[in-house]
Amino acid sequence: MRSTLTVIGLLLVGLATTISPVRAQEEILLENNIEYANPDHQHLQVNMARPKAKGTYPAIICIHGGGFRAGSRDGYNELIQRIAKRGYVALTISYRLAPKYPFPACVHDVKAAVRWLRANAKKYHVDPERIGVTGGSAGGTLVQLLGVTEGVKELEGDEGNPKFSSKVQAVVNYYGANDFTKSYGKSVDAHIVLPLWLGGDAKQEFRKHVLASPLNWVTPNAAPTLLIHGTKDAYVNYEQALFLYDRMKASAVPVELLTLEGAGHGFAGKDAERAEEAMFAFFDKVLKH
Repeated sequence: MRSTLTVIGLLLVGLATTISPVRAQEEILLENNIEYANPDHQHLQVNMARPKAKGTYPAIICIHGGGFRAGSRDGYNELIQRIAKRGYVALTISYRLAPKYPFPACVHDVKAAVRWLRANAKKYHVDPERIGVTGGSAGGTLVQLLGVTEGVKELEGDEGNPKFSSKVQAVVNYYGANDFTKSYGKSVDAHIVLPLWLGGDAKQEFRKHVLASPLNWVTPNAAPTLLIHGTKDAYVNYEQALFLYDRMKASAVPVELLTLEGAGHGFAGKDAERAEEAMFAFFDKVLKH
């Protein structure tokens, strides 16, 4: 009898595993490989997940990391489905990578993605006044730049939909660098990553290090921001979050900081759960008011 019950239990587990993705697909619509811009014939694309239920929803754009030279939007495919189930239109986007495409190409790209989404808001049932962004590492820097550089001409680029704004209403920055002039000696790979992206080190290309640093663009008009950072991050030192937190506080920008004691670059287990819970709570507070 025990072996029979075991077999039945295994069958039920297998059945639940089979049914679960179907139920997920009943709740949301998935659409991949939507082109949003085509600079230098690169055919930049998004993957999108959105609720099937009729309505107009806030949107969240996810921007992957990878040291500005690697990574793929597909790494956020599961996240955008979780986001969509919570009542958002969620996108994960590609952008051009260094060293072939150095700064500010990827900044131009992510801004083009926001403008494209706003231009197509009606088609995808998006509220154009409620767009948030999140990303980790290099993606954290890019979402932070979106939050502080709205209307800065040299960072906007010319990749389409110029009549629409690249402004975002909320930022969740997972361990992104905020002041590249202070990255060297505090990061295990800044001396490799930054010269590839910025065309030289801080002595050779100091101005680009300044322009690429979100810290230097903070004004009272910056988007409300949640910073999430671990104290043992060897790639982007924890002080990078403190730099931006203090600057935003001084500029009267709504800002929160979730410090994960002992966490490194990239979270797992309870740290990942706490970070995601904080992200959703922040977006719900800012974008669903």
